[in-house]
Amino acid sequence: QVQIVESGGGLVQPGSSLRLSCVASGFRLDYYAIGWFRQAPGKEREGVSYIIISDGSTNYTDSVKGRFTTSRDNAKNTVYLQMNSLKPEDTAVYYCAVTFIRLHQLLLRPNTYNFWGQGTQVTVAS
Repeated sequence: QVQIVESGGGLVQPGSSLRLSCVASGFRLDYYAIGWFRQAPGKEREGVSYIIISDGSTNYTDSVKGRFTTSRDNAKNTVYLQMNSLKPEDTAVYYCAVTFIRLHQLLLRPNTYNFWGQGTQVTVAS
């Protein structure tokens, strides 16, 4: 069965860290780009970061630069989103998604992706 599954969300205090995982099964991630997205209540889905698996190149939306890091473990067929210095405005459901497209200018756009996980809730509150 082909699927991707996110995990690692939770309720944390401002300034804390979380690491989200995106595990693929039924296929190899090697030829794809993986995006991380988030959607807060009442807001549109927002591109957070992406990684192109073949060369490890990454990019981030401005609001998370310097705080979030995307990485991959090819042996585990897994992509991670390390989130540090979390803020209340980071509260959202976080999704990972997969695309064949590897054009950097398109990879923070949700409609570039055609295969999505179910999401994991991240809540940052005191």
